[in-house]
Amino acid sequence: MKVDYSFIERIIREDSQLMVDDAKRTPLYGNPSSDKPIIADFTEYSPLHKGHRHCMFEAKKKVPGGLFVAVIPGPLERSGRGLPYIMTRQARAKAAIMVGADVAVEGPPMGVMGSGQYSLCLARMFKALDADYIPRGYKPMEGFREILDRINKGHRVVPRPYRIVDLETGETILEGKLEEDNYVILSLSRALGKIGFDFRDKFIFVERLEGVSGTLIREAASKDRLSEVEDMLPPETLRVLRDEISQGRAPLHETRLKDKIIENANILEHDELLNLNLFDEKTANAIIENRPFNSIKEILACIPRGFSRHYKNRILSVLEAKVHKGLISKYIENYPSTIRILDYMDEEVLKEFKDRIPHRRLEVWQ
Repeated sequence: MKVDYSFIERIIREDSQLMVDDAKRTPLYGNPSSDKPIIADFTEYSPLHKGHRHCMFEAKKKVPGGLFVAVIPGPLERSGRGLPYIMTRQARAKAAIMVGADVAVEGPPMGVMGSGQYSLCLARMFKALDADYIPRGYKPMEGFREILDRINKGHRVVPRPYRIVDLETGETILEGKLEEDNYVILSLSRALGKIGFDFRDKFIFVERLEGVSGTLIREAASKDRLSEVEDMLPPETLRVLRDEISQGRAPLHETRLKDKIIENANILEHDELLNLNLFDEKTANAIIENRPFNSIKEILACIPRGFSRHYKNRILSVLEAKVHKGLISKYIENYPSTIRILDYMDEEVLKEFKDRIPHRRLEVWQ
């Protein structure tokens, strides 16, 4: 069954307004009335596979009795790679609760932000949740254990060109580059340090499972061959994904508002392009000089390479929703103005969650 494009249009339209509304509100904090440990995990879950479940279960094993809070991005339904998620955040939250999370909350709109911007939002979400533990999967590599040990001591460890540096000591502790999952850990520790959140001994590092690939799962879903990747998915995720497919709401990961992207690339003036998030002079000029466009492929071909290898697809997502720099700046400044609860295990767990966290602007998704 094909995805209904009007469904995507409604998501983009409603989420754009949601971001505008959130940017106008300021957070409200109070005092928690519970000391129950919070395990706050950020994962895109596109979809939630057995590797994600392994990380969740390992964290819950280390913190028995803790509340596992899944932070699931977010408005506009675009990933850190700038690409659509396989399912909506409501469906991804449902799968997370079915697999074992206690509460699922909405994370930031990753696909229209730079990695530093969404890392800052994630750090602020962990602070708003008053997270006691932060589980993160990693891929083993030579020298990486030293990095993890330093982070667990509260050190901000950051990437520099072709080397990894401990900001607390100034030492270069690893030469070369990191894989993406490992890089995310550094980016998050840096953002947590930037906002003054003490992350010492808070991370639970879990070695990533081999033989599980989100890319292969998404490819199988596109070709209607989910049976070929069943062994990579918890049965709960498979049930949710198949239900979403049957209702024309998945798979979404190859679905864009192509006409809207091409229209905006063709008609927006130079200053309008420059006002869009992530756009710089070079990118705006490239769009102007190479139009008119008749396809997404033509737009991608003219976008200059950015600092991130995902820059081009993020630019497409920004064009798709016309996301402005000013909005993102205000959104980040007030983030999270509201903690939006996407799903939860039961009413007792919801009450425990509300009693535990200091953030007082809570909204149960309807």
